[in-house]
Amino acid sequence: MSTASTTLLERVQAALATVNDPEIKRPITELGMVESVTVSEAGVVDTKVLLTVAGCPLKDTINRDVNAAVGAVPGVTSVNLELGVMSDEQRSEMRNMLSGGAAQREIPFAQPGSLTRVFAIASGKGGVGKSSTTVNLAVAMAKQGLKVGVVDADIYGHSIPAMLGVADSRPTQVDDLIMPVPTPSGVSVISIGMLKPRRDQVIAWRGPMLDRALRQMLADVYWGDLDALLLDMPPGTGDTAISLGQYLPNAEVVVVTTPQEAAAEVAERAGTMAEMMHQRVVGVIENMAYLPCPHCTAEGKEHRIEIFGTGGGERVAATLSQRFGADVPLLGQIPLEMSLREGGDAGKPVIEADPTAPAAVEINRVAEKLTGRGRGLAGLQLGLTPTSKF
Repeated sequence: MSTASTTLLERVQAALATVNDPEIKRPITELGMVESVTVSEAGVVDTKVLLTVAGCPLKDTINRDVNAAVGAVPGVTSVNLELGVMSDEQRSEMRNMLSGGAAQREIPFAQPGSLTRVFAIASGKGGVGKSSTTVNLAVAMAKQGLKVGVVDADIYGHSIPAMLGVADSRPTQVDDLIMPVPTPSGVSVISIGMLKPRRDQVIAWRGPMLDRALRQMLADVYWGDLDALLLDMPPGTGDTAISLGQYLPNAEVVVVTTPQEAAAEVAERAGTMAEMMHQRVVGVIENMAYLPCPHCTAEGKEHRIEIFGTGGGERVAATLSQRFGADVPLLGQIPLEMSLREGGDAGKPVIEADPTAPAAVEINRVAEKLTGRGRGLAGLQLGLTPTSKF
């Protein structure tokens, strides 16, 4: 092979190193997925890339990205790409590399050196829009340039995949390591709904099974390096909230409520539960705060129709601030809009579908407040007990 061809081969190898596996988010060369690559004198590239599993759901993405990266190298006249499948031994080697060789995986976000911000989106009762708030906050943070993951911890009411447009997707499994499902918005997600044999299958589990499922979604999923992880919590103060407090004591809790008194009262319990688990409540979001009058808006006027009353979010924030002895701010008041509901039903969050809508603008503000906060100890229960009296 001539010097010119050798140089072209090096450029092709460098181009392949720019292609990331769409699920693992690391270069295919680093993962051992490139089995062979040759370059002829005429500039024809023959390469074989190994998929992690047969029937990889994102093989078309890998095909497209490899052809685009290699085809753009000066001197390459054509690309012949063959897709194969890793052997059991190769998958095992990759799994060991991703897990650091640990026999039993730990929850990475609970480790002292973790740089991932963990936000648990909680509510006292159902029907307050907690899941849609979680989805839109995650997409808003991703649009800020952050690497974001979402855990659908609402085991019984898992609705996150549908809201992100991946309701029928299934995660890829490499041995016993699970890959989160990438979404069009750039957010990675895992949900118990993705692990069921059928989408319409009912989850009817008691506490121990719930605990095991939550741990699996945190420890057995390869999340990679995330800037933020959002957990859509089930409503109330049950088993999952207790398990989360034990597994992720560093999680920052965001309480979602609606304006009416009944919702505000139970939302305060969700915040108090976080305190009991020695977590910190970092703020309150009031959802469905008001309905912008469509007639007045069309005339350029502002008229808020307060369908569910007023003051619920402020009451929860004030009560929790007094209870904890630290500031728990009202982060935002998200209006009730058709585009917010339509985006959730269509699998395209309002942040993307209608970014100028008042709800999208307010959600962006909340996301900026959350990611821009420091990590001080104010309001965090340290769980210390005096051993003696002075």
